[in-house]
Amino acid sequence: MELKDIIYGYGEAAKKASLKLAMASTKEKNEVLKLMAKKLRENREEIKIENKKDMEAGKENNLSKALLDRLLLDDERIEGMVIGVEKIASLTDPVGEIITGWTTEEGIKIRKVKVPIGVIGMIYESRPNVTADAAALALKSGNSIILRGGKEAINSNKVIAKILRKALEESNLEKDIINLIQTTERDAVKFLVQMTEYMDVIIPRGGKGLIRAISSMAKVPVIYHDRGLCHTYIDGNVDLEMAYGICINAKVQRPGVCNAMETLLVNKNIADKFLPTMIDKFKKEGVEIRGCEKTREIVSDIKKATIEDWGTEYLDLILSIKIVENTEEAINHINIYGSGHSEAIITNDYNNSNKFSLGVDASTVYTNASTRFTDGAMFGFGAEIGISTNKLHARGPVGLNELTTYKYIVTGDGQKR
Repeated sequence: MELKDIIYGYGEAAKKASLKLAMASTKEKNEVLKLMAKKLRENREEIKIENKKDMEAGKENNLSKALLDRLLLDDERIEGMVIGVEKIASLTDPVGEIITGWTTEEGIKIRKVKVPIGVIGMIYESRPNVTADAAALALKSGNSIILRGGKEAINSNKVIAKILRKALEESNLEKDIINLIQTTERDAVKFLVQMTEYMDVIIPRGGKGLIRAISSMAKVPVIYHDRGLCHTYIDGNVDLEMAYGICINAKVQRPGVCNAMETLLVNKNIADKFLPTMIDKFKKEGVEIRGCEKTREIVSDIKKATIEDWGTEYLDLILSIKIVENTEEAINHINIYGSGHSEAIITNDYNNSNKFSLGVDASTVYTNASTRFTDGAMFGFGAEIGISTNKLHARGPVGLNELTTYKYIVTGDGQKR
């Protein structure tokens, strides 16, 4: 069978399954999710065996430390994946929620009600836990999903999808609610994102190259999970100890993820006092510092930052630092080089906080907190399907509500126009 026919077969099956799933009760969906979590936990050893194959192949192919970290599934991460599915089962089902309602002059009752989008295509790199997160979120929000993970995680993705589909087979729901594209051939993505007959939305989650490729090929609407070039701005009026702690967390706690800080902006009025201690703390954590000329005048034994650094998502223990005149310059720098993901200001000045929050063009803006909180679980959404840098239809962490659309349900008692 030709590859195109295989992918279209997935699409047709997913569409049929989605139409039945849209009518499933919350109880039915939750029971399946709990069974999925149970089976993932019971089969953790099989998951680790398959993940080990991917890890060994990744090392042979010289994957970066950041990508290997994303790829790894140990006991702790598998348990986190299980808990994520269980959490989704416990969340409020958005399907059927009435957004608003009213009665017209003619006595017709109109309700605007949340409904599933339909069929979602998820294209992602490296992280095999996304297979479970995305599938569980799609199911709970009433959507079928076709998953296409990266070749570096193919064995891990296959075993996770197999376990999830086994749970569906033991339920009253269709197994084709969840499908994983088994091939790593690139043309599979092209067919998936152009399959307008069956697909309702595509969600790519990965690096700049993936996003550009999907943008150029897609005929189906796309919710982008773009790169996370996140900044933290240290204002002139600031609690230094709080600033040190937030910056270390934002850069060091897990540098290979999209909500980690990549550039530190520092107000010129605090730079002399703040930077020597801050850079020393970063160095102790193994962070390579690349600074602007003004930064290097204060701390000389660091690398010189280039204009390319301001636009680089390192996903590693590398940080660029720039001294700025004021909040306006910080906002301007972020709006030029940022990716629209997550940005933070550390300040004791309410006016500057407000100016920053309104002026920065990003899905999530923080005052006095780490950008590492941009996460579906941290926001109380349960697991997320990604962090959208779109402005339409969803923005920020994409949870259950963002995986629904709406329809108008109209009820009359014989009215005619």
